[in-house]
Amino acid sequence: MAENASETTPGSQSDTPPAADVTERLGYRLKRTAAALRSAMDRALREYGLTVPQYACLELLDQRPGLSNAELARGTFVTRQSMNVVLRGLQDAGLITRPATTDHGRALPAHLSEEGHRRLAAARSAVYAIDQRMSDAVPEQRLAELLADLDRMAAALDG
Repeated sequence: MAENASETTPGSQSDTPPAADVTERLGYRLKRTAAALRSAMDRALREYGLTVPQYACLELLDQRPGLSNAELARGTFVTRQSMNVVLRGLQDAGLITRPATTDHGRALPAHLSEEGHRRLAAARSAVYAIDQRMSDAVPEQRLAELLADLDRMAAALDG
């Protein structure tokens, strides 16, 4: 064990010299990109009366109708409590339907309403255009490699 603050344990984080400029670190660049994406999506979705978590929820329900609150929370990277708020808002807006009770377990399956399908279709083109703008910034021959690299980084941290 280190006897004073200036000593380090081999392999510890403090063995790595601090970046001369934190903005050159990979994590910072990923966070900056995620923040830019979120900001662009927020602006685009505002026109459709949706938030990013609401839009993500609608996309998941379009692909996999009947998902529960917990499944939607995992799929949209929010807590179950946050997803409860998202689902309540979507239900109040008439974009999803959920039964008052269920015959099995406690999970209430959610489904897109007709209006939910319409709103999602309208918003989807705006969101896909943002994704395309981001993809267009990477040379086409490198995009598949970048996506694979991002998947490997996520897997390394999911450990």
